[in-house]
Amino acid sequence: MSKLEVKNLHVAVVDEDKGQQKEILKGVNLTMQTGEIHAIMGPNGTGKSTLSQAIMGNPAYKVTEGDVLLDGKSLLDMPVDERARAGLFLAMQYPAEIAGVTNVEFMRAAINARRADDDQIPVLEFMKFLDKNLDILDMTDDMVERYLNEGFSGGEKKRNEILQLMMIQPKFAILDEIDSGLDIDALKVVSKGVNSMRGPEFGSLIITHYQRLLNYIVPDTVHVMMGGRIVESGGPELAEKLEAEGYAGVRDDLGLDVKLTDEI
Repeated sequence: MSKLEVKNLHVAVVDEDKGQQKEILKGVNLTMQTGEIHAIMGPNGTGKSTLSQAIMGNPAYKVTEGDVLLDGKSLLDMPVDERARAGLFLAMQYPAEIAGVTNVEFMRAAINARRADDDQIPVLEFMKFLDKNLDILDMTDDMVERYLNEGFSGGEKKRNEILQLMMIQPKFAILDEIDSGLDIDALKVVSKGVNSMRGPEFGSLIITHYQRLLNYIVPDTVHVMMGGRIVESGGPELAEKLEAEGYAGVRDDLGLDVKLTDEI
């Protein structure tokens, strides 16, 4: 069993308009283990995606205080590729297109990067595993021969991110708004892929605005983030409360002095 810990995390980004740092995360605390699915919900501009980028090591996000640990070891001095090899995976909200690299090449290289040089995955084993996961996600063989995300629709990109997740088999996956832009059928397929990963060797942190995704991927724990902090945690019923009351209602119940982005 592995553990991912976020301790008193403060993260800033450079405000290019003002030429100064702007603090986004203001003391986030979160602990999860493999075998668990956690969801983070919160209004726009509260730092959900900043948290995912900081955990993964995007250099544009500067950790000014606190720590991120995987199995007790700090990740802060590790570049992105080392964090990935250690067992982290980020499914991005807006996956990049990479011409000249096919999906199948990328996935096999990513799998082998986490294995010893003398223990690379055999081609037949890789292809059998790939066919199994393509079937789960209702994806065609030709999609893996295309260049990575190039010319993919929004829904195809999201399925492709989940295919990569299923092939790479990380310890922890951070899923940043994988439901955005998906119709109900695509949402069900993507959720099926994530649910197929559930087990004692896998944990996931799901970032979403909407409760509907959590109807299909039922989390063990739901966290509410506002003002750069996690302000409340609970079970799946907390997502239902958010759906019924909205973020303003939960904020007022907690007596928080937080202005929401969408408020005038």
